[in-house]
Amino acid sequence: MLRMTMRERSSRSVTALGIFYLRKRGVAALRRRRWLAVVAGLACCCVVQMVCAYEPTMTTRRQPGILTGMPFMANLAARTFVDDMGRKLFLSQAPRRIVSLAPSVTEMLYAIGAGNQVVAVTGLCDFPLEVSSKPKVGQLSANLETLVALQPDLVIAPHGFLSAEVLEQFERLKLPLLLLRAQSVDDIFRHITTLGRLLNQSKMANELAAELRARLKRIKANTQGRPSPRVLYVLNMEPLITVGPGTFIQHVIEMAGGSNIARDAVTEYPRLSMETVLARNPDVLVFPTGETEGIPESDRLAWRRWPTLSAVQSGRFIDIPSVLLDRPGPRLLDGLERLARALHPDAFPEATLSGQP
Repeated sequence: MLRMTMRERSSRSVTALGIFYLRKRGVAALRRRRWLAVVAGLACCCVVQMVCAYEPTMTTRRQPGILTGMPFMANLAARTFVDDMGRKLFLSQAPRRIVSLAPSVTEMLYAIGAGNQVVAVTGLCDFPLEVSSKPKVGQLSANLETLVALQPDLVIAPHGFLSAEVLEQFERLKLPLLLLRAQSVDDIFRHITTLGRLLNQSKMANELAAELRARLKRIKANTQGRPSPRVLYVLNMEPLITVGPGTFIQHVIEMAGGSNIARDAVTEYPRLSMETVLARNPDVLVFPTGETEGIPESDRLAWRRWPTLSAVQSGRFIDIPSVLLDRPGPRLLDGLERLARALHPDAFPEATLSGQP
């Protein structure tokens, strides 16, 4: 694998975590979006004027749907949802056309039996195999024009994927949006059950969440009371970036029976100097692996230049597929179990692992 530039590498690292951003487009594209927004805004104004003029006769004819940004109409909605950014979403029926803007979201939707309701995904969504036939709305960015043309009942995105400017356009165009932010393993269980309730798939979602919780409980029971090895999770090499407090991977390390050497960082994804790493002397180095989202083998082997590190002396280099650890979705428990087994091999006498990369 060729070494990426810092910009490309940072983009890949951010993507691996299920947190995306919208790249700046050209001036012409921006003007075109603004023109579309203005036209849509004028159309909305006309509709509002018509509703106001004929409110007495139209009140009982409103079609059930999703209402966003209009709290005064909450009484019309059968259910109210609040996303992880405190934004309200009012629904009177389950969405039938969903656009997923993250691999983790796509995996959750399919896992709870809502795959048929997914009408588009990102180019990074690759599991399950059925998503390969779905239309794509971008990779590291979302194409707003494509989204509008799909006429979705709901767009689901991870926190940080959409810029403030695009969020404003979503509001102006009345595109229903649900933002998710996973800071712990428990948040993933909550997202699964919330999506189940939102999409009338509560039975399957609750069963999945219960199964994942049971697996987590067993893993914690196996590692409880054992010494916690010091762990460095290598998210990026140049610069050296790891995970800190407020990230679900920090929580994964703890649930697997490890101690993150960056647990006291002031940012979620801190940069570390080699002086800091040498001083904190991790017992274990964890590398996410994969063709597009992982740490290249050459970068992993480069750590042998630091023979004083305990992890190097003992050869404790742990490779885990990035799709199992860097995506806050149902398969995270597979990655967590693999990490726990690698940190505490004597705590798991059975050799069978659940799940697949």
